[in-house]
Amino acid sequence: MANKFRNAKLDLTTTNATVLYTVPGATTAIVKSFLASEDSGNADTLSVTLTSGSSVFSLFHVKAVGASATVEFLSAPLVLEEGEILKCTAATANRLTVVISVLEVN
Repeated sequence: MANKFRNAKLDLTTTNATVLYTVPGATTAIVKSFLASEDSGNADTLSVTLTSGSSVFSLFHVKAVGASATVEFLSAPLVLEEGEILKCTAATANRLTVVISVLEVN
């Protein structure tokens, strides 16, 4: 069993649901941190979903991020299974960036 630390980054330049991270095959992923930063000086909101197979689960629905602020979304690690997908949707394009820190175990 190998452990690998990595991060995934996304600049939300659209209001469409955008893939942030997909768990690789034969891997369990532990998301240790989920940061969202607002970089335009305007408060905004972000929604995050988890796709597992054909099901979509809302993790954060219209989560507020203050003007020029950074928010940690997680208070505890989030465990993801093989093939699951994290997607982010910004209320407004070109205001938010997100970074997650992940431990991949396979």
